[in-house]
Amino acid sequence: MVRAVGRCHQIVALLVLVVACQAHSAASSVEGVAAVEKITLSSTAFKPGEPIPKKHTCTSDDVSPPLNWSGVPASAKSLVLICDDPDAPRGTWVHWVLYDLDPKATSLPESVAKDRGGPAGSKQGTNDFKRIGFGGPCPPPGKPHRYFFKLYAIDKSLGWDAGAAKAEVMRAIEGHIVGQGELFGTFER
Repeated sequence: MVRAVGRCHQIVALLVLVVACQAHSAASSVEGVAAVEKITLSSTAFKPGEPIPKKHTCTSDDVSPPLNWSGVPASAKSLVLICDDPDAPRGTWVHWVLYDLDPKATSLPESVAKDRGGPAGSKQGTNDFKRIGFGGPCPPPGKPHRYFFKLYAIDKSLGWDAGAAKAEVMRAIEGHIVGQGELFGTFER
């Protein structure tokens, strides 16, 4: 009985130590790291979680949807937009990479030209279709895919030429994100 009580005390002491270490670790990870502010991202073409109109897909005009946002932090030096499909058969498929967008901008028009320079001083990267600019949803026949438009406010400007891929952009903005917003729509063929 004495041995069981002693063992219980050891277990309780160990649990208290684990909880204390986790609390300290959480507090330490927050210190020195700026909070990422929420950006509200929307489109007049589709509501969150709803189907993306065919006009914005490979089955029709294949033009980018209009996007609007608010809540960009004052500390932002530029914006980055990524659109990708995590449901693609071979892994996440990148549909759009846009960077060095002026942080004062609050929208992108429909049908952004598919050239190296984008609106508001931005540059367009290379998508997984191996083209510059927006490449609309184009899933294989079957279940609906989700298309995520992610807007990042960062505390620096990349200053790169056009043509960068998502992976290199994401590496470059790591640790520099001060705001983030997301919108997703679906599409199926």
